[in-house]
Amino acid sequence: MIEQYSFGKIAIKGRVYTNDIKIICGRVVPDWWRKNGHRVDIDDIADILKKNTDILVLGKGKPGLMKSTDSLRKFLQKKEIELIEVSTSKAVDTFNKLLKEGKRVSAGFHLTC
Repeated sequence: MIEQYSFGKIAIKGRVYTNDIKIICGRVVPDWWRKNGHRVDIDDIADILKKNTDILVLGKGKPGLMKSTDSLRKFLQKKEIELIEVSTSKAVDTFNKLLKEGKRVSAGFHLTC
């Protein structure tokens, strides 16, 4: 469960992260960097795609500047993985809700812009 999010910070299990993260099957992967900055493509989430996830939540940042590429959206659709792409504050709430419901969910969170 994500305990708290504020611009530039996210807290999980008592640990505070100040760089973008991914959560894959309950495991936090810190310091998530994408090849093209604010664009998320298939290669940027290859580790998530290797796991058995049904839902991918992307936190796009506070104002929502990070976005998935068309190729990623089409790929996820083909693999029948639901994509939820919202501001990071909404993504945190959505991720926690889906986790509580027992869904197989993974996520990527952009913590700033």
